[in-house]
Amino acid sequence: MPFTRISLRPGYSDAQLARISDILQQCLEAEFAVPPRDRFQIFEELPPGRHVFDRHYKSNGRSDNFIQFHILAGKPRTLEQKQNFCRLLCERLHAALAIHPDDVMVMIRFNTADDWSFSQGRMLSEEV
Repeated sequence: MPFTRISLRPGYSDAQLARISDILQQCLEAEFAVPPRDRFQIFEELPPGRHVFDRHYKSNGRSDNFIQFHILAGKPRTLEQKQNFCRLLCERLHAALAIHPDDVMVMIRFNTADDWSFSQGRMLSEEV
């Protein structure tokens, strides 16, 4: 049940955004065991003055193509799962869209079923 906010520059085509979405979902399914229909994503296009980042902090250099993935997931994953996910995401974005791995930042947070209501005001924990 991850929810992901993807912050990036304006100018990506609808096809490119769809490809980023698909790659993200494939990586979540492969490394976090997320079901195929569990896709909740928001693309947030930010102009340069609204997307402020250091071009070299913990990186070999970021370009204007810098993308941040803010992932909120319902159950914790192991360090190995998180590492594999981040590496796979970078590899696939680079292969499919030439997005350099230095331009990819991932932040992952976890919460519980008590923190999610998918519809009708019912908490996910009530459905178990």
